[in-house]
Amino acid sequence: MTAAPEEPGSESSEPTGPQVVRGSGDAAVAAAAERSAFTAGLNIADVPALPTTADTANLRLGAHLSDSNLIILPLVGVWRGEGEFVAPGSDVAVRFGQQVTISHDGRGFLRHESVMWLLDDAKTPASRELGWWRPQPDGEIELLIAHSEGVVEVFYGRATSLTSWNLSTDAVVRTTTAPSVTGATRLYGVVDGKLAYVEERATVEHALHPHTSALLERVAG
Repeated sequence: MTAAPEEPGSESSEPTGPQVVRGSGDAAVAAAAERSAFTAGLNIADVPALPTTADTANLRLGAHLSDSNLIILPLVGVWRGEGEFVAPGSDVAVRFGQQVTISHDGRGFLRHESVMWLLDDAKTPASRELGWWRPQPDGEIELLIAHSEGVVEVFYGRATSLTSWNLSTDAVVRTTTAPSVTGATRLYGVVDGKLAYVEERATVEHALHPHTSALLERVAG
């Protein structure tokens, strides 16, 4: 039986919308080129702000700091300076520059970002890390750090004064290509308006030993 033609104005069960023309690689390339015409000249700083609360590293600007973060309030800011690290099994200290940004969006945690570069003629990019400071109601502080080298560390610790914090790892996860880190400790302190820290690290081959330290000036916040 032949289906009767649809009456004018009747609704069709077929999906509507733009029709896809298959089999045209040239058309796909042309469409991609058209889409990129606007974005090709833009970079990270040119992207419009997100439609939500923005991070701030300045306690005087932006979202109100959550009361949960008062125990780590002095850490908030953008810090920049120099430090040194010693590779496991080595006595040679390597100098580096570093910027640490600790910010918040009004919720009960701080965002942690560190960028390092070697103090050579090329200012060669070095280690990077991202993480979160998570203070708990009982005064304990969780610190999660993900390293660009493929290591993820979970620290627990507490404030040892109003401006110092001592933490040690409870768990370390690493990829098959990452350094053989098995544990670490970090001591942070704000001294005379500067952020100082010392990190000790243990590996499969070496017990806990001094690894990284730096003294950073506040440049924002």
